[in-house]
Amino acid sequence: MPDFVLPDAPTFAFIIHPIQIKKDVSRKFPLLGKLLSEEQINFFSRYFPPVYLGNVQGVRSVSTGQELKGWLIACPYTPPTMMKLPVEVVYNKLIQCGQMAEKLGAKILGLGAYTSVVGDAGKTIAERLDIPVTTGDSYTVWMACDAVRAAAKAMEIPLKEAVIAVVGATGAIGSTCAELLAGESAEMILVGRRQDALDTLRERIAGQGANVQATTSIDAIYSADLILTVTSATTEVIEPRHLKPGAVVCDVARPRDVSKRVAAERDDVLVIEGGMVEVPGDPPDFGFDFGFPPRHAYACMSETMALALEGRFEDYTVGKEIGIERASEIGEIAARHGFRLSGFRSFEQAVSEAQIARVREKALANRREWRGAAI
Repeated sequence: MPDFVLPDAPTFAFIIHPIQIKKDVSRKFPLLGKLLSEEQINFFSRYFPPVYLGNVQGVRSVSTGQELKGWLIACPYTPPTMMKLPVEVVYNKLIQCGQMAEKLGAKILGLGAYTSVVGDAGKTIAERLDIPVTTGDSYTVWMACDAVRAAAKAMEIPLKEAVIAVVGATGAIGSTCAELLAGESAEMILVGRRQDALDTLRERIAGQGANVQATTSIDAIYSADLILTVTSATTEVIEPRHLKPGAVVCDVARPRDVSKRVAAERDDVLVIEGGMVEVPGDPPDFGFDFGFPPRHAYACMSETMALALEGRFEDYTVGKEIGIERASEIGEIAARHGFRLSGFRSFEQAVSEAQIARVREKALANRREWRGAAI
């Protein structure tokens, strides 16, 4: 259980849940992860209570020197379970997690991964809890765009000449990313499920610099140099045939949008996870291994921590609209306290400069004869 915390200390709690279901359950309950199948875990997760995972210690602002205390709490539901259950049932479980956070002493609560998109993206949870809530999506937007820019530079793709595709473009994260990047590229392809919503977004960002097209066909991303994907799908949507040699994919979605087959079959494309953030501290200890290297966390969790260090104990990013002003603000807040983009990961493995160089070389060779699969 948590250490004693001074009444005026900044505190937070963050909710996570299983994504790679057997592997993630095994991190906390090795025996259950070994004995139960994924289907059994999905079923029994409906009846598990919120799970206390551990203390977060050692996070320290570089500007104020103040140390942050926090707690990780697991919502037992898996993404398929959250999709199948009535939304009120999911709300109730998340509220139980929030009530645990309140009892622990948290002054702000972050909703991680799928808990941030279920239902009305945090609005109902915020209304039913006494502590403020954020989905972390504003900083996720900011860091995803930073990651795209950094990956373009690493792959020697001139951003102003590039074709950028945004998959899941009409969602809260996707639409704000599209708005931020539209003025930095030659052409933008918006991909989503509803043509009317895509057309509305296209009209909103037209005239910022990029030539913008909108489509419901995932095949359209084949012409893209840079792809930012952030759907709320529970299955993979981008396959090897969708990507041209030398393409960069920034996969912000959890569960991921990019098929594992891409890693196995396409050594001429670069797939990175969206915005891995280095957390300031001496060093920070998250009290639980969620699969990142030391000192690193997801952007959504980093938003919650940065807000706590800033003393902004308010509902910050809730609902299905974000806006570039809020994304820019949290970018400035996080940078002030020492949070920063740090390195790339691909399918849970660090990506080295040597690996990126090999992808560039392979892409150059394949472009001479590549025709792609029939689509």
